[in-house]
Amino acid sequence: MKKTHIALGLSLALLGACEPLEKDPVSQTAVQKPKTLETLFAFDKRSLPDALSVNNALIESVASPDSGRATRIHLKAKAYKEAGFEFTPSTPWDWSSYGPFALALDIQNPLNESTHLYVTVTDGEGQTHNRSFAVPALSDTSYYMELKGHDLDVDSGLRANPPYWKTDYTPIDWRWGTKNIDLSEVQNVSFSVRGLLSDRTLIIDNMRLLAEPEVDSDYLTGLVDRFGQNAKVDFEGKITDESELDEQRKREQKNLRGNPWPERSRFGGWKQGPQLESTGYFRTAKHEGKWSLVDPDGYLFFSHGIANVRMANTSTMTGYDVDHKFIEPRAKDDFTPEDSKGLNQVSEEAIPSRHVKSELRADMFQWLPSYDEPLGKHFGYRRSVHSGPLKQGETYSFYRANLERKYGDTHPEGFMGAWRETTVDRMLSWGFTSFGNWLSPDFYQMDRIPYFANGWIIGNFKTVSSGNDYWSPLPDPFDPHFAERADQTLKQVAAEVQNSQWCVGVFIDNEKSWGSSGSVTQRYGLVLNTLERDAQESPTKAEFSRLMREKYPTISALNKQWEAAVPDWEAFDRGITLSHYPDALQDDLSTLLHHYANEYFAIVAKAVEKHLPNHLYMGARFADWGMTPEIRAAAATHADVMSYNYYKEGLHPEFWQFLEEVDKPSIIGEFHMGASDSGLFNPGLVHTTSQSDRAATYKAYMNSVLENPYFVGAHWFQYLDSPLTGRAYDGENYNVGFVSVTDRPYPEMIEAAKAFNKRLYEVRYGKP
Repeated sequence: MKKTHIALGLSLALLGACEPLEKDPVSQTAVQKPKTLETLFAFDKRSLPDALSVNNALIESVASPDSGRATRIHLKAKAYKEAGFEFTPSTPWDWSSYGPFALALDIQNPLNESTHLYVTVTDGEGQTHNRSFAVPALSDTSYYMELKGHDLDVDSGLRANPPYWKTDYTPIDWRWGTKNIDLSEVQNVSFSVRGLLSDRTLIIDNMRLLAEPEVDSDYLTGLVDRFGQNAKVDFEGKITDESELDEQRKREQKNLRGNPWPERSRFGGWKQGPQLESTGYFRTAKHEGKWSLVDPDGYLFFSHGIANVRMANTSTMTGYDVDHKFIEPRAKDDFTPEDSKGLNQVSEEAIPSRHVKSELRADMFQWLPSYDEPLGKHFGYRRSVHSGPLKQGETYSFYRANLERKYGDTHPEGFMGAWRETTVDRMLSWGFTSFGNWLSPDFYQMDRIPYFANGWIIGNFKTVSSGNDYWSPLPDPFDPHFAERADQTLKQVAAEVQNSQWCVGVFIDNEKSWGSSGSVTQRYGLVLNTLERDAQESPTKAEFSRLMREKYPTISALNKQWEAAVPDWEAFDRGITLSHYPDALQDDLSTLLHHYANEYFAIVAKAVEKHLPNHLYMGARFADWGMTPEIRAAAATHADVMSYNYYKEGLHPEFWQFLEEVDKPSIIGEFHMGASDSGLFNPGLVHTTSQSDRAATYKAYMNSVLENPYFVGAHWFQYLDSPLTGRAYDGENYNVGFVSVTDRPYPEMIEAAKAFNKRLYEVRYGKP
């Protein structure tokens, strides 16, 4: 099969464990193919391998000009939210004797649209190694994923590292799971598509194991130039001199003047459409069978905008630290989680103690200023992080530094003020009707474009666990301190909002690990884990005990329904472990889960009503992997708008069938698409292959939102690309911004947004 070139600026040397030279079709540079250790499936016969099975797909053997035969797979993605194929050998593979190696596969894409594929390798213990990649339209490429090697043992603090192998084969990006699975008992390898809006067809060939070729020992060194860009790669729009930032600013300002949307009301509503009752604040209404927001003047309003417009996630870990005695601990009454803080700069007394804490991280940067330079004001500090080689340490914001360079004003109020005005100008010029979540409160009183306030309920209240606490444990709403913190949080948000008409509503919390609609333990993990706890230590467990005592007159009655053998109620209170789940027990688990969630949402809704009575409660932004029917039902009782973060190609009908039952106005709190041609190492959660592909996929996603009668908006995540070396909190290093680290808008995305937003109301509601 023909190989496509990875434009990563690596000088390819002669490879160690390699096969003969061939020509790179793009650069015409001589490169070598990695040596094949073992061919798993050659697909050279008309009969398909017994190990190959499919899910919502059709397969057939087809002729191949390169190898004689290959296997074509038609994925029925339009009808099913997930489709795929997998290889399960009759006897598990044992790959443990090999040295560093990768699993590889040749893939042709005969269609004129890219395909985002997920790959999972599972071992005998159930551990999974998960990756994903985008197969370009009309392509013929070899892909590989390393399963043993040095890179798997490196905690770089990046979600995806730059390529380690010196090869023109395309690497498959790391996602999640266990990097070093048990290679002595590999159960299966599966490939899938998820949430696609149309069917896909792929032709696969030559599934094999490849020996590690010569590697780039400096692949994590000198990655970042002085502008925060990839120093080793050339790409469209790369800045090489400060003067280019000024020229870029002047060109853009000429195009941002004026209001190109005369058909919109002062709040961005549909001025040419019907005018409903005006209440002076945003509200919801069902109009002609479709849910809608209504702006303060009574016009139908659809919220489309960009989330995370703030400095909090622009910083990356530098690898340096200071003496911790100079770091002030978190205040007990703090309302802001660590990842939502701005720079959080250290004191002058701390600077002399600065030292290298991680050479790996420090060596990634070609340049960092000293603290006494003007650009030294963009250093910050994180007292805790979610993941990475450092638990805390110094950060730097290249984006903020570039704003200072761009606007030529060294005083923060100068360049930050210019940035805020330009940002709002951009939103209006690009046709967006609002901001999304996680907007800096500095925008709240600008009175130029609608926005959403946000808050987190944090504090030392007790917690519970669903067993999969990705970001953090869940709050215990039956702990009185939770209600106190909820009240204090909303009081703080209200002080920032100041009863502004421009505030649509408020999001509280985000992507909690409530559970998922899978197995009993996945769906009811929160209840099962809480039942194991002592009621004296867990207010939620005490509440569960109270409810079960009310329902069952004796412990024998409970045991009969649950098919359990709990000795007495005292033992129930101390904690029980369940492993058998009859229907009657599952009914009670469902009741308890709903009761828990109802208390949480009732407390938050009460605080919103008390402090922000004129604004909408937008819910807690459910992740598609972290919600259950019980959680949704509880939220629907109390939230004005249901909110979901959904990272797929579009709103797949199969997934969203529950909306009819819930029948509430709903909003997409986060979605995005990223590409691999911007110099960043990771496209994001949804992969495309180029900026134009990203733009087209964005429009398709938004069209699927407009077609759904329950949705009143959708917010792109996020305004700017992640730092090249990963955001400080969790290493996300995604090309998902509408602007780059140098504050350069991506032209393809801007034109796509303008084109979509020009027809937004006409498509949503029909011609006036």
